[in-house]
Amino acid sequence: VQLQASGGGLVQPGGSLRFSCAASGSIFGINDMGWYRQAPGKQRELVASVGSVGNTNYVDSVKGRFTISRDNAKNTVYLQMNSLKPEDTALYYCNAHAITYDRRRGNYWGQGTLVTVSS
Repeated sequence: VQLQASGGGLVQPGGSLRFSCAASGSIFGINDMGWYRQAPGKQRELVASVGSVGNTNYVDSVKGRFTISRDNAKNTVYLQMNSLKPEDTALYYCNAHAITYDRRRGNYWGQGTLVTVSS
């Protein structure tokens, strides 16, 4: 299973960015999909996750500003980030708990995508 993320970049405070991450490979099904981030000198943290039926979870610091969604038909997860703050600067990683056709469960990661919020 491979995860390919796109989006990210440099944005001014108060701006917006949108991520997408598509899973591909021998996928039977995907349970939770999510986005994590890791800022310099800090541990990786869960930003947001979405279950297979659309149930969502957010870290408190992004509630009301970020929206996670998914398209099950495309095995794709999205993260809309609004009202960005300098403290949102980090490497962002997409994540998926997937089941392959040979019934193996795995925790898969996309490549890190840098977000820099700066004026």
